Amino acid sequence: MFRIFLFLLTNLAILVVAGIVLSLLGVSSYLEQGGTSLNLQSLLIFCAVFGFSGSLVSLFISKWMAKRATGAKVITQPSTPEETWLVETVRQLSDQAGIGMPEVAIFPAQQSNAFATGWNRNKALVAVSQGLLQRFNKDEVRAVMAHEIGHVANGDMITLALVQGVVNTFVMFFARVIGHTVDRVIFKTERGHGIGFWVTTIIAEIVLGILASMIVFWFSRKREFRADEAGASLAGRESMINALQRLQSEVRAQVPNQMPDSLTAFGISPGFGKKMGRAFMTHPPLEERIEALRGSF
Repeated sequence: MFRIFLFLLTNLAILVVAGIVLSLLGVSSYLEQGGTSLNLQSLLIFCAVFGFSGSLVSLFISKWMAKRATGAKVITQPSTPEETWLVETVRQLSDQAGIGMPEVAIFPAQQSNAFATGWNRNKALVAVSQGLLQRFNKDEVRAVMAHEIGHVANGDMITLALVQGVVNTFVMFFARVIGHTVDRVIFKTERGHGIGFWVTTIIAEIVLGILASMIVFWFSRKREFRADEAGASLAGRESMINALQRLQSEVRAQVPNQMPDSLTAFGISPGFGKKMGRAFMTHPPLEERIEALRGSF
């Protein structure tokens, strides 16, 4: 979940900043020559350029952002038997999956957590929390790492960037159509764009961006099942199921409303799902993931 939210927040921030910069520069090249109506074809091209730029920039800086946000320390030279085992495990799994050796990192969190990110499947980052390493047995940790390697091997972050680029394009497009309409109908601007257009457009971008994120979340939930299958293939189906069950037991043991604010990458915070509904869940419920693995024997 962490990598998805970090990607979305970075992407949304880039879009909002781009919108503000454009408003300050007064860019409105998508207006017809008379300056009274929108040229929808030019507007769509304009939005596609900026929409995909936002998602691709988010993708390219995803490793750097993840390290900064989690405090993850990359293991350049293993200093403990635990680190040596972890690096070698990731190396073996990467070889099995046919991808380049990713950077391996541990981040200081007691919540069971892990994530994989990066723009290149051969130069990715795989990170695991200290808490997960301490409480999961080696077979379960290996399964978690296999799940994350599965995300990398399946190219999930690259596909996510493309999906987000399409979403961005239409969010920007419809936000500007709404802004143009409000500027003409309510603010009575006859030529060019007034302050009403820019304010309305920025607000509409934020609202539409949040609503459109449901598409990205749907995509994320589908990819989790594929990553579970990849994890089962690489580390063994029983180990993958056991890892999910271990995470399930930890989630159930949490005191209500005491779940840490940090987002869970490998699993899911139950409170988030209840508050926001399934449409805003980045991961399917653990019960569904376990049943999906059992049903695919």
